[in-house]
Formats: sequence, C-alpha cells, structure tokens
Amino acid sequence: MSASPRTLDDRAVRLFIGLAAFLCVNAVLAEFIGVKIFALEDTLGIAPLQWNLFGQTGSLSFTVGTLLWPFVFVLTDTINEFFGTRGVRFVSWVAVALIVYGFLFAYAAIQVAPAGWWVGAAQAQGVPDYQAAFAAIFGQGLWSIGGSIVAFLLGQVIDVAVFHHIRRRTGEKYVWLRATGSTAVSQLVDSFVVLYIAFVLGPQHWPMSRFLAISTVNYGYKMLAAVAMIPLLYLMRHAIRAYLGHALEERLRLEAASN
Repeated sequence: MSASPRTLDDRAVRLFIGLAAFLCVNAVLAEFIGVKIFALEDTLGIAPLQWNLFGQTGSLSFTVGTLLWPFVFVLTDTINEFFGTRGVRFVSWVAVALIVYGFLFAYAAIQVAPAGWWVGAAQAQGVPDYQAAFAAIFGQGLWSIGGSIVAFLLGQVIDVAVFHHIRRRTGEKYVWLRATGSTAVSQLVDSFVVLYIAFVLGPQHWPMSRFLAISTVNYGYKMLAAVAMIPLLYLMRHAIRAYLGHALEERLRLEAASN
C-alpha cells in the first residue's frame, strides 16, 4: 500500500509559501527602512532636477521603502495569477499582522532600559546617544503606521479587483496589461492615502500643495518601477511554469481565474 503524498511535497503549496514569504518580508522591511528619505539625484550623482509641481519645487526625494514596493507589486500579481483573490487577500492580512507585530516589538524594545555603556557605544561613529537614535528610527509615529496599513490594504484590494477585471476581458493574454493596469490603479490610491493620513491628518499638517506634489512624484516613481519590472514578471511566470509543470500550472491558473 503506497503512502499518501505529504502536503509539503505538493509543489503548489511550496510555491504559495515561497511567494507569500517573500511578499511579507518585503512589505515588513519596507515599513521599517521607510523612515529614511533619500535624494535620487544625489544617489545617481546628477544635478538636482528641481521639479515644480503644485507650487512646490525641489529635488526628487523618496522613502527608502519605495525601493522594495515594486517587488511587492510583482509578487502580488504573481500570487493573483496562480492563486487568485483568496490567495492575495490571505497573504495581505498576514503581511499586515506581521507589520503590526513588528512595530509592537519595536516599541517594546524602545521602552526597555538601555545599558549605560551601550548608550555611548557608537560615539566614535558620530552617534552620541544610541538610545535616542534607536528610538528615532524604530519609533515611527502611529499616524505613519496607520496610514501605511490602511493604504496597503486598500491597494491590495483594488489591485485584485482590477487585475481580475482585466483578466476577464482579455483572457490569458496580455499578462503585462493586467499586472501594470492593476498596479496603476491600486498605487494611485496607495500613494495618496498613505501620505494624506500620515502627514496631512497627522501632526505635521502638510499643506495640500506639498501633499499633492510629493504624492504625485512618488506615484510617478512607482509606475516607472512597475513598467521596468515587467520583464521580471514574465521571468517569474516562466520559472513557475517550469517548476509546476504544464498540467498543474494550467489548473492553478484556471482556479485563480474563477475565485
């Protein structure tokens, strides 16, 4: 009598775990490193572009977290392609739970009393107070955290809806269209919602001109990144097809399209 196959021997299960893990780690990491703002022109070694939008001028500045979000878009669309609405929603809620879990422990870490010798341990590196630096980096405001979570969930829900709307209209053709189209709509909402909650409703009370200018610049970057990632989307699709085999790959896509 042959033994029944174990769950973790199923290639579809392994694929889902792998995709979900990479999406979650990118989402959580983006939240934690997003506290740093970088200047794009300085990073590339070029002169500031001095953009002018809604009466605001300056160089192109982004949170470091924006470097990781394009990978989240690709992973979301890949999960959508093979595991459908239920798969994306499940992973999105897991990602949010992990983000909240991470920030709770970050706040707990800030509150515990630091060792006296540790506070000044990095003075030679130009950090006179390690505790103050730790608290400033990991103690992001509740408005920023709340804005990020609300924007992420809204973006994921919209991404799923638009992705499957395009899929129903085009069938299995035009993978790039449903991936880029869903990102275009979902990130339009995400880019504006997160900054509105964090910096307009939040304690900084940005003027609307600054909010609209920075949100537009961030959205423009995300869309350029999404277009640039199209080859990676196709590469992942090819690798997954090779891993699953034609029969299993087709079955997953059919199931994903129906849920």
